[in-house]
Amino acid sequence: MQEELIEKLIEQFRSLPGVGYKTAQRYAFSIIEGKPERAKRFADAILEAKEKIGFCKVCGNFTDKEVCSICERRNRKIICVVTEPKDILSMEKVKSYDGVYHVLFGTISPLEHRGPNDIKIKELLSRVQEDGVEEVIMATNPDVEGDATAMYIAKLLKPLGVKVTRLAQGVSMGSDLEYADEVTLSRALEDRKQL
Repeated sequence: MQEELIEKLIEQFRSLPGVGYKTAQRYAFSIIEGKPERAKRFADAILEAKEKIGFCKVCGNFTDKEVCSICERRNRKIICVVTEPKDILSMEKVKSYDGVYHVLFGTISPLEHRGPNDIKIKELLSRVQEDGVEEVIMATNPDVEGDATAMYIAKLLKPLGVKVTRLAQGVSMGSDLEYADEVTLSRALEDRKQL
């Protein structure tokens, strides 16, 4: 029974992205060997985050309110378009961007049967028209799907007279935005170019 409980805990840690068996085993033993209060705080933090964190109704960012703090206080004339909410956390490391964000929740990917209607492009177009947006920065990952999505959105926005830019190639091809460091992201943001 004891071994089954340990394996069950290890498997739960293994279900997290990027966690292999050995790391999951270390996490499980750390919980088991630690004080019961620590395990309770850990479990409570997970449950509280799961219950209270949702998505901003404006941009799609993680928030515990209806509208996130970025949408409440930032310049709405510039929108940075990202693939996933976690990309916002990476972009915020730059600390020099004062616009808002728009999360697509995916990219156009014919191989995965995901087209323009399967991601939040319509919502982006509505925001651009309603808020009088002057610039849209495409910050999708620099891979085939990210580039295709950026080009598709740029074609939709050009007739609206909106400046559309793309992050410069400070972010390496094939990598994910969430793993880029602050210097690389800052340089990419400064050197963005119009599409």
